[in-house]
Amino acid sequence: MASNIPTSNAEQFVEERLIPGLLTGSLLQHKELLDMLEDVDVRYKRQKTLLHVGVGLGKSDWVEELLARGADTDITDDSQQNALSSAEEMLRQFPDDVERSKVLKLVMLVYRRDQVILHRLAASSSRNTDHVTPVASPECDIASLKSSVDSLRLEMKSLVRQLSSSLEELKAQVCGRDALLRCLEEAVTSTVEDVTSAKLGMGGKASLSQPTSDPARARQECVDVMMRKTRIMYGDGVEEMRRLYERLYDEDEYTACVIKYLCDDDRVKVMVDLNSTSIERIRKKFLDLDGTKENGRYVNSFCDFESKTVYFSAKDCSGDREKVACAFFARPLTQLTLKLVFDNEGRPCSKGDVEQEREWMRAIEELEERRERGEEIEWVIRNALFRETLKAKVCWMAAAVPYIIVNYGSTEGRAILQQQAPLLFSLYSNNVMGTLLASGKR
Repeated sequence: MASNIPTSNAEQFVEERLIPGLLTGSLLQHKELLDMLEDVDVRYKRQKTLLHVGVGLGKSDWVEELLARGADTDITDDSQQNALSSAEEMLRQFPDDVERSKVLKLVMLVYRRDQVILHRLAASSSRNTDHVTPVASPECDIASLKSSVDSLRLEMKSLVRQLSSSLEELKAQVCGRDALLRCLEEAVTSTVEDVTSAKLGMGGKASLSQPTSDPARARQECVDVMMRKTRIMYGDGVEEMRRLYERLYDEDEYTACVIKYLCDDDRVKVMVDLNSTSIERIRKKFLDLDGTKENGRYVNSFCDFESKTVYFSAKDCSGDREKVACAFFARPLTQLTLKLVFDNEGRPCSKGDVEQEREWMRAIEELEERRERGEEIEWVIRNALFRETLKAKVCWMAAAVPYIIVNYGSTEGRAILQQQAPLLFSLYSNNVMGTLLASGKR
């Protein structure tokens, strides 16, 4: 059995081992680490406990386990929020999130139970003080209290089972409704498939057909879905994140395609820190695509292929800074899209497609030659050329296309790509966009 972590080392243990597990993993993967902790109420940064973090993430399995281990729902962090007020605030931000609804019910149930226990203790103490005759002994009070706690625990377990059953029924109903809607949309919009046979011109505009007669509604649905996939770990920036997704959807077909594709993959997650210029607090260390060890302190975005998670930070998304933040956000979203679409370690072509791999090699060689001749090349493309492996170079280079389009705007961004990297732009337009159009469901 694993040894317990001393109180003096508990904060470091929570920060280095348990918090990363809470952010990216399931409870089953890290339950052994939780067993090693003597006190589940140990404080973390900003006076938060593990329960605060679990509530903020909407991780109902973690919250249920912590509550079962006696986590205190009444402890407040440095913003004077306890687990209950935090759960209520999260549900206000994400009213349609089933997991957050479950978290609130769990926390509220335990909070009320604890309040009942405190009231009974106070009443028992008052009776012992007011009456001289020793009618009730301390042993009787303890036995009565234990009986009340056991009764409340049984009630809690019963309610949790009922809640879980209700949630499963609700999910089944929602899945059935969504399947019916998709069938209806596919029947009504079957002619959309014709668009997949068209190739995008190197500098021309593609016309994305919507599977609904109302483009505004389709846009709203996509943005809402991406917001539900997003967890804002630090900062109060719900509206800022919504504006970033709307800008990506509206900027150009190249970025709209990325948002539409990611909407339909349930595995996609987005973790955000809107109070920092780096992702260090939400992803301290990671391996880049070329195997290089990186520190989150020095980057503002990262795509983890294994967990299908995009990490993003932006301290300021106001005014002109919104465009820059959006461009940096577009890059890891595009990299994740490439991984999911082609399933080839992030490469923008299918496995075994020798011809396409050769074309992407030619694009790298063309840009290397331009760089050596001292010709002007956008820094994001230069950054891709400095990657250690061919796989990383190709993935980063492909993701540079949406970055440049967002950073300069649709018209100017396309013109820059056409001038500085014509082969890269052609490959992305024909191969990547063509595949995205063929794979998209919206």
